[in-house]
Amino acid sequence: MFVMLKMLLRTLVLPPAGPLLLAGAGLWLLARRRASEGVRRAALALVVTGLAALWLLSTPVVADLLRRLAEHYPALDLTRPLRAQAIVILGGGTERAAPEYGGPAVGLELLERVTYGAYVARRTGLPLLVSGSAREALAMRATLARDFGTGTRWVNGESRDTFDDAQLSSRLLRADGVARIVLVTSASHEWRAAHEFMSAGLAVEPAPVDVWAPHPRTFLDYLPNPVGLLESTEAVYEILGNVMRQLLAVTHLRVHSD
Repeated sequence: MFVMLKMLLRTLVLPPAGPLLLAGAGLWLLARRRASEGVRRAALALVVTGLAALWLLSTPVVADLLRRLAEHYPALDLTRPLRAQAIVILGGGTERAAPEYGGPAVGLELLERVTYGAYVARRTGLPLLVSGSAREALAMRATLARDFGTGTRWVNGESRDTFDDAQLSSRLLRADGVARIVLVTSASHEWRAAHEFMSAGLAVEPAPVDVWAPHPRTFLDYLPNPVGLLESTEAVYEILGNVMRQLLAVTHLRVHSD
C-alpha cells in the first residue's frame, strides 16, 4: 500500500501532471460564473504558474541545474584500488520483452547501469548482484550474460523500491561475508541509494552513471523539449525522495532491520 501510494503521488505531483493539474485547477476556477474578482485573479495565477513551470522544467538549461542539485557523487575513479567485495547494480527505468533477442532485455536507462556494472566487473573482477523487481532482475541477469558474457552471483528480484533494494540485497551479501560494495545506479539516484544501503549496514563506494558534465550552450538549451522534461522530472523526484527518506528515518516510520 505504501509503495502504491508513493507511485500515485509521484505521478500526480511531478511534471507533467503536477503543473498541468495546477493549470487545470485555475481554468476550472475561471470557468465558474460567480467567482469573485479575487478568485479569478488567483485562478489566473494558477494557470500562469502551472504553464510556466511546465515550460521551464522542459528546458535543458533548467534540467541541467536540477541535475546538478540532485547529483552529489563524482564518477568512480578506477585508477585507485577498490576495497569493495562486490558490485550491486540497481534496477529502475525499464525492462521489456525482446522478441529480437528471444527473451527479456533491459530498456535504455537500465542498459546504461548494466553496461557500466559489467565494465566495472571486468576491470575489478568483483562478483555482481542485481537488484530490482522480478522482471527487472531477470532482464538484467539475462542482458549481462547474453550481451556482456558476465555472470551474476546474487539476484534480488523482490524489490519494490530503493528501500527494498538495500534491505534485501544487504541480507544476501552479508550472509556471504560481504560488507563493502560498489553501488551502480544513475547519478541523480546515487545519493539516496547509497544512504539507504549504508543504513542497511553496508559500506558503499558510489559508482554513478550518466554523471553530469559541462557542455557548450546553444539557444536550443533555452527552448522546451521532451528530454529536458524527463531529466527535470527525474531530478525533482530524487530531490524530493531524499527529503522523504530522511523524514521517514527520523520518524522511524520506515527503518532498516538486521
